[in-house]
Amino acid sequence: MNFKVNPIFENNTDSILNTIKMFSSTGELFGNGDRNKIKLFDFNGKTINIKSFKVPHFINKIAYKYFRKSKAKRSFEFANKLLELGVGTPEPIAFAEFSSVLGLEKSFYVSEHLNADLTYRELVEIPDFPDRENILRQFTKFSFDLHEKGIEFLDHSPGNTLIKKNASGNYDFFLVDLNRMEFHNSMSFEMRMKNLCRLTPLEEMVATMSNEYAKYYKAESEEKIFETLWKYTSDFQEKFYRKKRLKKKLKFWKK
Repeated sequence: MNFKVNPIFENNTDSILNTIKMFSSTGELFGNGDRNKIKLFDFNGKTINIKSFKVPHFINKIAYKYFRKSKAKRSFEFANKLLELGVGTPEPIAFAEFSSVLGLEKSFYVSEHLNADLTYRELVEIPDFPDRENILRQFTKFSFDLHEKGIEFLDHSPGNTLIKKNASGNYDFFLVDLNRMEFHNSMSFEMRMKNLCRLTPLEEMVATMSNEYAKYYKAESEEKIFETLWKYTSDFQEKFYRKKRLKKKLKFWKK
């Protein structure tokens, strides 16, 4: 077993590890658990979130044990890195890996559970969501700041940023699902636009984001930002729905 705990929670090491070991039989399921399973646990009066990653296939079992960091370990390390860079994410608590001679079997990432007011997805699905444009513009500034810090959040998709309204009436943003992330000294214009292309299929939202991004990114015009972001968005949507149609066909032929 490979287990590491955030120094802040060192006094609770045994308790955290026991909670992980009892994951399958206790806790409250959060979400649908289709791929990875997330459960909530009461821990010293606060709610913690434990993510159990899907058992990898044979080749990845070996890769994650000997050659690559597991998704759980990457999530823990990236969360700490984000906090160092001043980017919001639920407090990382620990990660654990359980292996056999065949390679990695199970892995878990533990963090504090954050009750969000919304995610970006609500802005896409509910056109009249209260304060929608203001939230979208603040989210765009948050994304610009990520790019300025060289953070390429590879899973920058609608459900992976939690949004909370703060006491001042503005919004705070917290990244989740952290295992795919890269850090750069700087990010090119193309990298920045590609990083935003998975968020919405709606042209009016892309237009608003382009307008807001242009206020801070002076290297390109608003027109160029919109044109490039909309192209990457359209390409992504086409690929996404092509893949969906293919899956439907495969399911049909399997019947």
